[in-house]
Amino acid sequence: MKAIVVTDPAAGTAGMKLVERPEPQAAINDVVVQVHAAGFVNTELDWPSTWTDRAFRDRTPSILGHELAGVITALGYGTTGLSIGQRVFGLSDWYRDGTLAEYVAMEARNLAPLPGNVDFTVGASLPISGLTAWQGLFQHGRLQAGQSVLAHGAAGAVGSIVTQLAREAGAYVIGTGRAADRQRALDFGANEFVDLGSDTLEDVGGVDLVFDVIGGDVQRRSVALIRGGGTLVTAVGPTDTRPVDGLVVDFVVEADRAQLSEIVQRVRDGRLRTNIGKISSLDDAVATFNSTERRAGKTVIRVHP
Repeated sequence: MKAIVVTDPAAGTAGMKLVERPEPQAAINDVVVQVHAAGFVNTELDWPSTWTDRAFRDRTPSILGHELAGVITALGYGTTGLSIGQRVFGLSDWYRDGTLAEYVAMEARNLAPLPGNVDFTVGASLPISGLTAWQGLFQHGRLQAGQSVLAHGAAGAVGSIVTQLAREAGAYVIGTGRAADRQRALDFGANEFVDLGSDTLEDVGGVDLVFDVIGGDVQRRSVALIRGGGTLVTAVGPTDTRPVDGLVVDFVVEADRAQLSEIVQRVRDGRLRTNIGKISSLDDAVATFNSTERRAGKTVIRVHP
């Protein structure tokens, strides 16, 4: 099968190669999925799990990608709850070969059914962005109706879903980003927008929840905006500062079938829009990932036409 692999941690995206690899086999509690569409996050190249297994042994050449939508072609021993021929989408294990391939073997529990009226491309755009938004807002941020949310990167793949889910939950959302992102963020439901290049972030005042996908100086400045009892949640690494009377939660997104089902149901009934940017084929994926042009939204790779 065709797959995109990396072998050199120092090479960056230039080290990606499209190669032939053996088709995977289903282990206990696994399924094999024929991948129709896959997602990729550039920061995967910085993750230790891309290069080593859980015992810190080299596992290259590693197949990249952890988001997918496709059709189950085989079941491992003991697998229940899914069937051959079923449409699914989900998030593969960080330490296993990934989804930028024609087939992937993964744990059945990391997949959810993909409704027939949801396109594979849409399904592949949801797992990391959707689960990150859901878990940051509701598990770690404990968002309640009537609270205020500062959503950094509100026009991005994660931020746009944060904005929509927070608004649906009854929150007041202040989106941030570049000047060019203003209208897009407002279109996704932000009540107001802060241009991080020209507006003063501190003018926002106090908020109940900060959702950080930027890090660095923006993250540090955001800590001071948290009201008493509020929370800053971040998926881009810990901060060295803490609010006077609040929490900072640094989390790694996890696969969750029930949450995936909640998210895709909202897509089906029109309450949630995905933020897909460029769509590329597997043959063109390496060139796409090495492009220097700024991409808005989620890049999705169509693997099986």
